[in-house]
Amino acid sequence: MKIRIEDGLPIVSIKLKYEDKEVTLNNVLIDTGSSNTIFDTDAVQAVDLKIDAIDGKARRMYGVGGESELCYEQRVKGLNIDTYILDDFVIQLGITRETYGFDGILGLDFILNNKLILDFDNLQAN
Repeated sequence: MKIRIEDGLPIVSIKLKYEDKEVTLNNVLIDTGSSNTIFDTDAVQAVDLKIDAIDGKARRMYGVGGESELCYEQRVKGLNIDTYILDDFVIQLGITRETYGFDGILGLDFILNNKLILDFDNLQAN
């Protein structure tokens, strides 16, 4: 993934594939300070990735300053982010575009699970 720095933050574009549908999300934050990966519900609507009201759990997402937003945490199978295959991975779905300006946030769970190396000299995440 090619990293670009916008307003001092590492931003990437990703191809998200779910159930044979694909969408490109152009404004995804790489956040080592976020424990979880979250996607904006509107941004992933094109791939039919929806809140699972039965098996998902309502959670509060807390940011800097202690403000919280409601999101849903759920386990997904068959989710691809670029070349990374997430067969049994917990994500959160919520409102990240309107509140924070991002299509999603790749958190430490994604970074560690995929052994992602963040190379800021070359602006690459592999």
